[in-house]
Amino acid sequence: MKKWRSQLLDMDVQLSPRKIFDGHNGTAAAVFSKDHLLNHVLSAIPHGLGRDEWLHALPRALVAGFVKTDKEFQRKGQTSGTTATFVILDGWTVTVACVGDSRCILDTQGGAVSELTVDHRLEENAEERERVTASGGEVGRLSIFAGTEVGPLRCWPGGLCLSRSIGDMDVGEFIVPIPYVKQVKLSTAGGRLIIASDGIWDALSSDMAAKSCRGLPAELAARQVVKEALRTRGLKDDTTCIVVDIIPPDSTIRPATPPKKYNKLQSLFFRRKSQKSTAKLSKKLSAIGIVEELFEEGSAMLAERLGNEDSNGPSMSGFFICAVCQVDLAASEGISVHAGSIFSTSSKPWQGPFLCADCRDKKDAMEGKRPSGVKVA
Repeated sequence: MKKWRSQLLDMDVQLSPRKIFDGHNGTAAAVFSKDHLLNHVLSAIPHGLGRDEWLHALPRALVAGFVKTDKEFQRKGQTSGTTATFVILDGWTVTVACVGDSRCILDTQGGAVSELTVDHRLEENAEERERVTASGGEVGRLSIFAGTEVGPLRCWPGGLCLSRSIGDMDVGEFIVPIPYVKQVKLSTAGGRLIIASDGIWDALSSDMAAKSCRGLPAELAARQVVKEALRTRGLKDDTTCIVVDIIPPDSTIRPATPPKKYNKLQSLFFRRKSQKSTAKLSKKLSAIGIVEELFEEGSAMLAERLGNEDSNGPSMSGFFICAVCQVDLAASEGISVHAGSIFSTSSKPWQGPFLCADCRDKKDAMEGKRPSGVKVA
């Protein structure tokens, strides 16, 4: 399947979400996430916040929204799963959350390319492999006749190549929906976002995708990226692409420029980057005023991602609130997300945020503290 979308945004636009879901084992998880994820994220942000406070609260709300979406979908008893790359634009601020391997890259007006997501493929992400095995999963290749192993690394049971997704209830809850989140602020020069499924990135590096559509308006750029991926690799997987140009008011699209010639050293520098090298590039971009990095966190531990709340007292109705599903809790019902956690030694077990019993069970399953997964008939 090949798709492309484009969008041109000026700075009068405030909240503008863009998202890509790449489903597997059916479309149910992707469709459900498309319909519900945004509402779950927004419901996790307190009311009455100013713009800066709202942006500051957004990374934690994205974590809660992803987990709630996964939890609600698994109740349906369907075994479908999906990657999710979710981009929220507010002024010059870009916030990206992802699980799986649908990537978002930033191409700045100066021609530097940086990745705003991290691929959660077991084959390439050693940290995620260690987390999955520590939580009770097994990682290995598909074994065929006479013990010969083929294909990419997969998680067993289930055989999924990804370590994070929404859905996949038959695989095990150590495959978590907790997203990597990155928030950056662009300079007034703006930039271009390319958001695409893995069918694009299996064919093109981040730098190749950016260069293939430079000089084209957004409405043609997404089409060109898909065309280049098909030319390079053929249609072997979903190839969906969204291009968003973030430009100053009354600005025009940058004119077409001829491709630059890169020597071997430059080609090496701009090849596909690991999470660590991507972070270094982001710091360089920040140092020269192209982007300002506001937030970055990729931990799969819910206690770390939800943080501490010194002021998490009763709500207006006299109840506590579950940090994930937003249900009201009596004071005797709320369980601190830090209770029994070894990941937040400075916190107190009675300190918020709090979880309902159901979300606490979900947290324990994701960390391998109880048998994982729901039996599917």
